[in-house]
Amino acid sequence: MSFFIDVIIPIPLQKLFTYRITTSEADFIKPGVRVAVPFGKSKIYTGIVYNVHSNGPTAYEAKDIQQILDETPIVNKTQLKLWEWISSYYMCTLGDVMRAALPSAFILESETVITKNIVENFDESILKDDEFLVFEALHHQSTLKIHDISNILDKKNVLPVIKRLIEKEAISVEEEVYEKYKPKLVRYVKLHSNFTSDKALHNLLDELSRAPKQRDVVMTLFSISAKTKKPVKVKDLSEESDVSTSIIKALVDKGVLEEYHIQTDRVEYSGEDTEASKRLNEYQKTALSEIKASFEKHQVTLLHGVTSSGKTEVYVKLIEDVLNEGKQVLYLLPEIALTTQLITRLQNYFGEQVAVFHSKYSVHERVEVWNNVLHNSAKAKIMLGARSSIFLPFNNLGLIIVDEEHEQSFKQFDPAPRYHARDTAVVLAHMHHAKTLLGSATPSLESYFNAKQNKYGFVEITKRYNDVLMPDVELVDIKDKLKKKRMKGHFSDRLIEEMTETLQDGNQIILFQNRRGFSPIVECKTCGHSPQCPNCDVSLTYHQYRNQLRCHYCGYNAAMMQDCEACGSQDLDNKGFGTEQIEEEVKLLFPEHKVARMDLDTTRGKYGYEKIITALEQQEIDILVGTQMLTKGLDFRNVKLVGIMNADNMLNFPDFRAHERSFQLMLQVSGRAGRTQERGKVLIQTYNPHHNILQQVSTNNYIDMFNEQMNDRYNFKYPPVYKQIKITLKHKDYNRVETASIWYSKSLRQVFKEHVLGPESPPIARIRNQFHKNILVKIPKQQSLAKTKEAIIKINNSFLSIKDFRSVRVILNVDNF
Repeated sequence: MSFFIDVIIPIPLQKLFTYRITTSEADFIKPGVRVAVPFGKSKIYTGIVYNVHSNGPTAYEAKDIQQILDETPIVNKTQLKLWEWISSYYMCTLGDVMRAALPSAFILESETVITKNIVENFDESILKDDEFLVFEALHHQSTLKIHDISNILDKKNVLPVIKRLIEKEAISVEEEVYEKYKPKLVRYVKLHSNFTSDKALHNLLDELSRAPKQRDVVMTLFSISAKTKKPVKVKDLSEESDVSTSIIKALVDKGVLEEYHIQTDRVEYSGEDTEASKRLNEYQKTALSEIKASFEKHQVTLLHGVTSSGKTEVYVKLIEDVLNEGKQVLYLLPEIALTTQLITRLQNYFGEQVAVFHSKYSVHERVEVWNNVLHNSAKAKIMLGARSSIFLPFNNLGLIIVDEEHEQSFKQFDPAPRYHARDTAVVLAHMHHAKTLLGSATPSLESYFNAKQNKYGFVEITKRYNDVLMPDVELVDIKDKLKKKRMKGHFSDRLIEEMTETLQDGNQIILFQNRRGFSPIVECKTCGHSPQCPNCDVSLTYHQYRNQLRCHYCGYNAAMMQDCEACGSQDLDNKGFGTEQIEEEVKLLFPEHKVARMDLDTTRGKYGYEKIITALEQQEIDILVGTQMLTKGLDFRNVKLVGIMNADNMLNFPDFRAHERSFQLMLQVSGRAGRTQERGKVLIQTYNPHHNILQQVSTNNYIDMFNEQMNDRYNFKYPPVYKQIKITLKHKDYNRVETASIWYSKSLRQVFKEHVLGPESPPIARIRNQFHKNILVKIPKQQSLAKTKEAIIKINNSFLSIKDFRSVRVILNVDNF
């Protein structure tokens, strides 16, 4: 009887590929194991076994697999079920999901290896110069890889040369699969077994009296061993005895010391004993018991707690309960900056049971965390991470906490799968029969709407911890201040006044501006020309610290010019302002105070966030200027004043969620003020202080905002009333994308009638030299979502079968929040 396996390959293919295996392999292979499989003419991919069966493919002949890479599955059955759900709900392939889910070290790459053919009396005269160079290099090295040959010939495209050498039978080519993950080995030393007797030891020390440094090393080794009773690391021995590792190596070479390695994790908890969690106040206790009661009836509960109401402490109590049942917890956060602050808090309570997973971790660190979760290790009972941590191989999940659930960072926009981590977490919890808690001070309309419909449980905390008052929010009318000439740069007299007072009291300030860089537009005062990005339809942003113009969409950069490219005038002006310019102005206004900036440019390194947050906590920074990274649930004890530099550019953004987002952003950033005894102050600078949203922020009125926004959503048929799928078409030729989008929308209209909007160019119509067109499909509540997607996929397949449209890229984005 023949056996076959279906394999998920990390490329966007609609169907799974089937491979043939032997009977003994069929007994060994289980779904979730990695196998190396040939694909296409010469490619080798790492695939995940989806299932084992005995039905061969009819359309093609099944190939044999190359090798089995794991003894036990690295992906469990629940994960495969979740991948399937993501692939069908977010309209992408299983290959897309696999690439997003697995740490890249698990997806082995194939590398082409070139070896010399052993032929007697090979006539080297038939080789051209470049062929001879490669052939000669193979005399000195038994194998070469493609990039080695590129270096030898100093050119990128070396395939023609290799092809000619194969035809002349001078070389042969094979694919080699190599493993990317290497465990971390730490070097340890101990005294050689020859010197365990007292006599041998005395002789050794006498012998070493002529080499005092080596003698010191041996003596230090004794004292460390006696103190710690643990193996001694080479690094520790070198530091303690104050000698270089070369002296230790000399002792190893002499046979005095023995060297050995122990495999260790790259991420380790190094704290002392853990402390007990805090006692909850009355409001928190009530909330906790209400959450537990809500979990009896609902799978998902929404916790609406005002900023600084102590939601984290409530989470900690819930985590304690779940850990007592011996289950795992997933704690999702929208921003890496938040994980940095929370790690310490959770590790104080739970010690090494807390593990962290996000994109600033190296490939190797991620593999270690993955393995710890897979084996239900004591080191990974609580997983703290950004959106990608929903893909970890949990096998005993009891609770998922989605903190700051309203955040748009939970949605992945590119590449596929374009999933929303909050919604996926709800499905994942359901698969594990676990509970989900969504927490936020400003819940998304979707979650609040679900709670109102009794689909989710709902719990509220209305008071801040220790009964601290909500910050006092004041709106400053910039239009009026400009008329009265009371602005210094971008600072109103009110803001300067409050900042001076706060700094005199020894408190800290946060200034929020949702634009990085120095200024978004550089304009010539003579002719009005402003430099544009050559690849996108946007003006270049001036970054002063590098003295260059940068595009925030494609990364293009150019040196800042001295004169106008159009008319040659030197009279250049900066329009608009970003975090860099605010930082510059603050330094001029308050020269004796320490100013720092937190945005994408200053947090690029692995510990970028940590350094800035720690400096602020330790009061080394007086004024922190930043973008929306600052807004997400960070807890700073000494910040008394928050200034929002310009509220209008958020409110006037062309998106149906602009008002909801602005409300959330401003309320969240206000929540960073006055989190201890003294009441905080928030100043919002705006040209339109009578705007409804700003009034609602100043009174912290979530319900009014919700009702007003829901009214609009009902009228204009937007989520959460209607679901929506956004279809984006991209191509470098404008006419082609225009024709294609008209064809696509016509086909959709035949099925969905008036529920199709577009095609329409987005506000930024060209990015990275690709023209964009958007089409929106709205799906009423009573319409079947699955049938709608089926119809769209049919239209998409017909579209791709048209020769002229094949080069147009189509992106299907479900729930494009």
